Amino acid sequence: MAIDNRGLTDADVLGFMDSLSNWGRWGPEDQAGALNYITPERRLRAFSLVQEAHVVSISQPLATTPGPENPRPVLHFMLGTGEGAGATGSMDFLGMAYHGMTISHIDALCHIFYRGKMYNGFPAAEVKPDGAHKNAIHQVLEKVVGRGVLLDIPAAKGKEWLDPAEPIYTEDLEAAERRQGVTVEPGDIVLVRTGRHKRARAQGSDGWQTQGLAGLHASTLPWLHRRQVAVLGSDGISDVMPSGFEGIRLPYHVVAIVAMGVHLLDNHDFERLAEACVQRGRYQFLFVLAPLFLERGTGSPANGLAIF
Repeated sequence: MAIDNRGLTDADVLGFMDSLSNWGRWGPEDQAGALNYITPERRLRAFSLVQEAHVVSISQPLATTPGPENPRPVLHFMLGTGEGAGATGSMDFLGMAYHGMTISHIDALCHIFYRGKMYNGFPAAEVKPDGAHKNAIHQVLEKVVGRGVLLDIPAAKGKEWLDPAEPIYTEDLEAAERRQGVTVEPGDIVLVRTGRHKRARAQGSDGWQTQGLAGLHASTLPWLHRRQVAVLGSDGISDVMPSGFEGIRLPYHVVAIVAMGVHLLDNHDFERLAEACVQRGRYQFLFVLAPLFLERGTGSPANGLAIF
């Protein structure tokens, strides 16, 4: 599918690094970024959305089988089983490289650099062999709690899923808002459904390596900034792939993370969540995600929970 870049050039998108920057907005030492939009008052309003105590996970199963679409599978070894005589318990080992296109995870603000800097102007050199000394994931252990909003883009377009490499534009986001009777507000945790996993299950393959991924076009970045979104989640990686820009191949990862300080949730599964929203006729809920307490981590595998 040919991408309409809406008249934007590489230089225009790189210009977003300045025009959409939140550096210094919450002080020179801030490491929480757009999570500062989730004030105590907004969090309390999010708690009021819980009416049934119905909980929906948005995580995918950890992918342990290697293949073209999972080049770095999760390592899962049993250290103790119940098969031997006198067995008293079991243990296992997990190892994973969670950044990429497969494992559900959250990106820390130290994950991406631009011209030797990361969010809020900290030098990239602050990420050292022992991990990140600025913008690490342990800085936001208790902060990803607030109002979640699902924007179901395929449903707003009258189809089950978006095509591979299909871009999402601002009018698509706002059409989903109108259809669902919800408006993205400051401090929201916004989850954008493309239907990636429903398509993969129906067709027997994801195909991201050869076909690309549906996702947000760079022209929507000012909308994200204007709405003061706290966290952005996707069933892909937020960025449409290919993006249509040569000089900045993943505009969302560069501009949203580095300039705006928005944590990204990658490779989550919104199918059960979309069903729950349809059943209830509402697309807002309390959303909670707790990263692993990994000091100096560049992100974390994650299991986000939507609570109705």
